[in-house]
Amino acid sequence: MKILLTGATGYIGQRLLPLLAAEGHDVVCLVRDPRRFALPDTLPEALRAQVSVAQGDLLRPESLADLPLDIDAAYYLVHSMSGHGEDFFQLEQQSAHHFTQYLDRTGARQVVYLSGIANDHDLSVHLRSRSAVEEVLARAVRARVTVLRASIIIGSGSASFEIIRDLVEKLPVMVTPRWLNSRCQPLGIRDVMFYLLAVLDHPACLGQRFDLGGPDVLTYREMLLGLAAQRRYKRWIVTVPVLTPRLSSWWLYLVTSTSFSLAQSLVESLKNDTVADPARSIGRAVPHVCMGYREALALAFQRIEQNEVVSSWSDAMSSGTLRQNYMDAIQIPKRGMFFDRQVQAFTRPVAEVLDNIWRIGGDRGWYKTDWLWKVRGLLDKLVGGVGLRRGRRSPSRLRAGDPLDFWRVLVADRAARRLLLYAEMKLPGEAWLQFRILDNADGTHALEQLAAYRPQGLAGRLYWYSVLPFHGVIFKGMVKNLIDFRAETPAEKQLETADQ
Repeated sequence: MKILLTGATGYIGQRLLPLLAAEGHDVVCLVRDPRRFALPDTLPEALRAQVSVAQGDLLRPESLADLPLDIDAAYYLVHSMSGHGEDFFQLEQQSAHHFTQYLDRTGARQVVYLSGIANDHDLSVHLRSRSAVEEVLARAVRARVTVLRASIIIGSGSASFEIIRDLVEKLPVMVTPRWLNSRCQPLGIRDVMFYLLAVLDHPACLGQRFDLGGPDVLTYREMLLGLAAQRRYKRWIVTVPVLTPRLSSWWLYLVTSTSFSLAQSLVESLKNDTVADPARSIGRAVPHVCMGYREALALAFQRIEQNEVVSSWSDAMSSGTLRQNYMDAIQIPKRGMFFDRQVQAFTRPVAEVLDNIWRIGGDRGWYKTDWLWKVRGLLDKLVGGVGLRRGRRSPSRLRAGDPLDFWRVLVADRAARRLLLYAEMKLPGEAWLQFRILDNADGTHALEQLAAYRPQGLAGRLYWYSVLPFHGVIFKGMVKNLIDFRAETPAEKQLETADQ
């Protein structure tokens, strides 16, 4: 089959794409900007010819005119948790409407939509929006919609899992709002993938809406304590009635790695129970035994420990504050700029220095005065930015579009020995950080580290001069340590542990 996949750069889409290709399907990935699309690392080389890319923006119907018309089915995985209010509600429906207009020109016989369980009263704007999108997709003339409504999704890199993990690992005692007593039915990401594949071209699933849920019905309090037990932590939770939705959003935002807009949307949605309705169970059409909550947690931590996190919620644009066309910044401007350029020759193997560059940020840190980077991350959080807590998708691999603490990767070209980052922190201007390995005339090599900043108005210039005194310490030390840093061998780590 030929399948159109929307949301191919998102958390679900990146995981679904290799599975569809492995099933022998030809997959067309619909993306707004092909420059920030990269094939998942899990997609074998032999299957890459089955994947193609089409450019289009669902909010601009004219951009869909040249999409392929010979598709057999489509996945609609478009939904932003960072929008808010009625404008967001209307935009979601507009996107779905433009998509159905396109579907009606094709030969597609099915569209699969991953939605949210919405069986409660007084639904949040996000759950109401998902229900409204279901209705819009159902208006397609030929393609029959299959709706899969999921509760909380648990998997390495999922927003729900990472937020629960942040809360449990960072707070021995949690003072929490009342929504912690709401009930949900968590579902492992592996089971979500199973159902997304199983319903494709399944006669009993055409035109149907199903609720998905794992075997456990839990409160969010029980989920937190369940993760604590899984990690063998002792945690205490105190529920208080005085935290307003806005205060709850700030609490979640400051404690976890989520953005404020995502925290706000989550808090609003957490007031609703998201428990599957047995009358809409998918079990009759697609029998399957789902993992329990603790089993899904164990699998998520296993993937993290093995550095096999396929995708993360922070891969999506909604995880930060960047404009959608941020890849336009791939060329560093030359005029109206401030620069800090550091160049240092080195004699150690180029591959080792590249390894250090490619591991920057996250748990490795920034090679110089990490405490100052953490302070900058905290300040960014306080003004509504992303801070440092997003970390990175993989400790050693980078690709265009990856989040990297409060940066976004624009170029990660190991062959060209170049890494270019674009600032996603709150700034009165734009900032770039580039690392390149240069060849000297005498056959030696040098590491060039370039910090570039384009100020906006007087505030932008004042900002640059206010941080300039720190540059002499941070940037000079960074370029030197990027060259000199040597990772500990397992034997050295064992010796350090024994000494302690």
